[in-house]
Amino acid sequence: MALTRRSLVAAGLAAPALLAARGAQAATTLKLSHQFPGGSIDEGDFRDRMCRKLALAVKERSKGALEMQVYPGSSLMKTNAQFSAMRKGALDLSLYPLPYAGGEVPETNIGLMPALVTSYEQAKAWKTAPVGRKLTEILQSKGIVMVSWVWQAGGVASRERPLVAPEDAKGMKVRGGSREMDLMMKAAGAATLSLPSNESYAAMQTGACDAVITSSTSLISFRLEELAKSLTSGKGRSYWFMLEPIMMSKIVFDGLPKDQQDLIMQAGAELESFGQEGAKADDDRVEQVFGKAGAKVSNLDEKTLGRWRDIARDTAWKDYAAKSATCAEMLKLAEAVA
Repeated sequence: MALTRRSLVAAGLAAPALLAARGAQAATTLKLSHQFPGGSIDEGDFRDRMCRKLALAVKERSKGALEMQVYPGSSLMKTNAQFSAMRKGALDLSLYPLPYAGGEVPETNIGLMPALVTSYEQAKAWKTAPVGRKLTEILQSKGIVMVSWVWQAGGVASRERPLVAPEDAKGMKVRGGSREMDLMMKAAGAATLSLPSNESYAAMQTGACDAVITSSTSLISFRLEELAKSLTSGKGRSYWFMLEPIMMSKIVFDGLPKDQQDLIMQAGAELESFGQEGAKADDDRVEQVFGKAGAKVSNLDEKTLGRWRDIARDTAWKDYAAKSATCAEMLKLAEAVA
């Protein structure tokens, strides 16, 4: 409730305090939600650190006029609710796995299309390529602004036997992370289940899931080495690359002054190198973490990756392209990024 002059006088507050109160009210505070474990700006999951670094940069550059509060671990709202909330202006920002939004905006499933992106160099090129410009345009039309592009490679944590080649999937219950990933796994003989990565530990612990495919960082942050006997690492090459950007509600973004819009976008762009370095570092670290816990660590070779790509092209890619003319265009543009 705003302070009135009468209440201030009654409370015996001096004029400087009144000025301070007015100054405090002038600041805008944005809420940034994500599903990953919280830490500090220097320690923990790099995605949480990236959000905290963005908050710090925005506060410093705006001289305190604009602040961000970071809510990790889905502590502000449930994981799957975040995208819709941003579109409505009920949530300001989120670091959010893009294909989780596929139920609302089918085009976003391009952000985890199996074997479409297979390296960080290819992933990085998306932002300024026609596919990235088209994706940005689509998201803006749906009420979302892309603030910072983050790509992550992923691997497979298995309770028992390794999941490396397509024939290994037969009879396994697998969490893939997107509809398209599930289509590829089903074609290889697996049963699939859909759940956000922060529910992976419970699914493996109860036996509802035999194998979880997720980012290297999530494999570590959600402590899946405690349950897994096998790891297929995403280091070097992977059929699982997810676009996991920091996004902002366009309603909220458009309500800010131009200088604050600019500093948010500038800070977001500058943090992309931190995000890529964090993801690559975790590709190394995940092998160490799982190996130390006693898991068998395997890697994909180019031939095996090619076999997964063939399955993906005949199932997931085809299914996605058939959804709409826009999806077909997105896939064509993505395939052009070498």
